[in-house]
Amino acid sequence: MTESISKDTLTFLAELAANNNREWFNEHKARYQQARQNHLSFLGNLLQEMQHFEPAARGQQGKDLVYRIYRDVRFSNDKRPYKDHFGAYIAEGGRKSVLPGYYLHLAGNNNSFLAGGLWYPPAPELKAVRQEIDYSLDAFKAIVEADDFRKRFGEIQGEQLKTTPKGYDKENPAIHYLRFKSWNAVMPLSDNVVLSDKLLETVLDGFRALKPLNDFLKAPIQDMGAEDA
Repeated sequence: MTESISKDTLTFLAELAANNNREWFNEHKARYQQARQNHLSFLGNLLQEMQHFEPAARGQQGKDLVYRIYRDVRFSNDKRPYKDHFGAYIAEGGRKSVLPGYYLHLAGNNNSFLAGGLWYPPAPELKAVRQEIDYSLDAFKAIVEADDFRKRFGEIQGEQLKTTPKGYDKENPAIHYLRFKSWNAVMPLSDNVVLSDKLLETVLDGFRALKPLNDFLKAPIQDMGAEDA
């Protein structure tokens, strides 16, 4: 396994972004396979180290985390056939989990980033998280408004309702956070960082800093499962 991402991997992704067509991809299929293997190998090391602080990393392999390079263009106006990045999501249940998790996005031209939080949960989970934020606003703000958190990730990101969520008053002290449909924290990664021997350490530090947010968002969803059992 490798602890670093090869320059060839980022170069391939940057060139794919500029030549997003089947002819070019088929001509460079061997480069894609090599880049993909480099990515999977890095993820294997990442999972091994994450097990020390995140139980969701246990028992998973890189292939459980990664998304297909092929885009589903059936219902999209964007007909580019390939994604121009490698994406991996670490959560209980693998990449298709509805639980909060950790995301690593590798792309050329300084477009890489790491992220965490909850991405467009289904309606019952969304309702449960909003209720938890309403009940425990001080605890939530202590995580996402902490100086170190904001230094790394800035403000919480995600699509928001333009109106007030059903069942809440617009004067609710938590209304800003209750309007979110997703709660995401994002930290950019420059090409220099991605290609350095410090990438694994940087990603691990970022994911450790995201764990309190993920744990907060995960608790009400797990409580739903306990009530149903």
